[in-house]
Amino acid sequence: MTMLQHAIFILVLPLVSAAVIALFLRRSGGIAAAVSTLTAASIAVISVILALQNERFTASSEWMRFGDFAISLGFKFDDLAALMLVIVGLVGLCVHVFSLGYMADDAAKARYFGGLSIFMFSMLGIVFADNLFMMFIFWELVGFSSYVLINHWHEKQSAADASKKAFIANRVGDFGFLLGIVMCYWLNGTVNLTELAAKGEAHTLVFSTLIPLLLFCGAVGKSAQLPLHVWLPDAMEGPTPVSALIHAATMVAAGIYMLCRINVLMVPDALTVILWTGTATALYAALCAITQSDIKKVLAYSTLSQLGYMVAAFGLGSLASTHRHGTDAHTVVFAAGVGAAMFHLTTHAFFKALMFLGSGSVIHGCHHEQDIFKMGGLRTRMPLTFWTFTIGVAAIIGFPYLAGFFSKDAILYLAFANNKAVFALLALTAVLTSVYMVRLWKLTFLGEPRSDHASHAHEGGLSLTLPLVFLALLSLVAGYTAFYPNVFSGIFDLIPVAHGADHTIIFITSVGVMIVGAGIGYTFWKSTPTDTLADKAPGLFAALAALKNSFDRAYDYYVAKIQQRFALFVNFFEQIFLAGLIVRGLAGFVGLCGLGARALHVGNLNAYVYWFLLGLVGLWLFATGVVTL
Repeated sequence: MTMLQHAIFILVLPLVSAAVIALFLRRSGGIAAAVSTLTAASIAVISVILALQNERFTASSEWMRFGDFAISLGFKFDDLAALMLVIVGLVGLCVHVFSLGYMADDAAKARYFGGLSIFMFSMLGIVFADNLFMMFIFWELVGFSSYVLINHWHEKQSAADASKKAFIANRVGDFGFLLGIVMCYWLNGTVNLTELAAKGEAHTLVFSTLIPLLLFCGAVGKSAQLPLHVWLPDAMEGPTPVSALIHAATMVAAGIYMLCRINVLMVPDALTVILWTGTATALYAALCAITQSDIKKVLAYSTLSQLGYMVAAFGLGSLASTHRHGTDAHTVVFAAGVGAAMFHLTTHAFFKALMFLGSGSVIHGCHHEQDIFKMGGLRTRMPLTFWTFTIGVAAIIGFPYLAGFFSKDAILYLAFANNKAVFALLALTAVLTSVYMVRLWKLTFLGEPRSDHASHAHEGGLSLTLPLVFLALLSLVAGYTAFYPNVFSGIFDLIPVAHGADHTIIFITSVGVMIVGAGIGYTFWKSTPTDTLADKAPGLFAALAALKNSFDRAYDYYVAKIQQRFALFVNFFEQIFLAGLIVRGLAGFVGLCGLGARALHVGNLNAYVYWFLLGLVGLWLFATGVVTL
């Protein structure tokens, strides 16, 4: 098989898996799980094989045509796609294996694994897409998959509400994404990624601030950036393996991947908006995480914060390299922005998937208890989960020479070199990250058990622990770019390298903020059934809780006070003016005219004589000038 045939095979394979499960295995959960997991294993193996080959290719085929406008489906397999493909394949396999144990007793296991297969198909479509129209199609399929899997336990009202919230919030961002695609086609005559890059190199690309900002709307929704971030914490109502795959490692990272794909379209004003959106999201989510008691929601806000880091990295590294077209200067992306963003996306995918699956192991071991203040003492009861989770925490807080240390340093270096204010805010965010992650780690695993569930916690089987070990290993080594094969050099050679004094400053800052934050998180919070911050500083706790709820309250106010009232006005306008006056009024007028016309043809001779005389009088009045037209 050729490279293209392998790519087509692994794209179609999960779709076939989902179809087989939906058509034949709806009541055979065990077989459905095996089919979906074997499919994920095949995807992982072929993904690694494809990535390790030096061959890169593009291929396209016209799908439909409307006059001069055509939509194509194609493959663009370069280093960027190869890296993302490996991430999706490896994390997807780990989640499938973990799900074998976590969802073993679920009554709707077949539907769950069918949903995972649909998601894998959709995500692979985004990775391979060679044009924005194709990416948008799979973008929407990913949103559908997320909706289905968040709503897996649909009998819970909270899960049903969360799935609708995620779907609606993403549609808002996706509307802007679609407008950006249309505008890009209108101005440049193509949305093919290779053709856009060629136009950029030939200086014939039409630049516009609006195009990248509209496309960025899609990333704001999918990667949960302010102000459309509100859906991601609620998405934790879905099964924990879904949170690991979709809402931590892959789908939410699709927005970052898309930004790296469209880097040629970037202009300075758009990059400034992207930079500050990411920075604000990183800081805001870190502040919100401090007050969370649900183990999954702490990780959800952590994911928001780290996604903000990636978005900020893209904006930070995209500040120079000017292309000229005529007399206009247009700034396009610095390679360092793509490299740093994708580097952190890669490391984050591994250590955040590890911690989400670790939280799933904890929840499973504690009989579905998710409140960290009802845990404690799990270090001795679940030692393998404890040590692997500890590696994940160390990686995300930037413990020296673990994965997160290197990728976070690359972003801090970019910030230090390009924008000192952003550097200060991201460094503060790093402090807060250490605070809430060490708080989570301590309250979950150390001290004495604070509930009966924690006292009787136990380690899961091999399917629950093996993925944790594998992801922990990746969290240890993923920061060493030498570990990656040369085929990824197109991405990892772009990572900024600090030299001299800058390197020393960044290293000291990185280690310093990690130590300060970890120290606060470890010493301040006590292993008690209540939150130490709420007990000792209720005002601060209330302020942070209010900050967390501010966007939801704002949206609730908008929907109830503005949107609903506007909808009532539109309904009134439609019923009275459109349906009443125009539609029914015109119909009534026509009916009245018809009634009058029928009166002229009643078949009564006397009536015809009267109408004849009336007509003669009218003609006489017109002829004598008494009546004029």
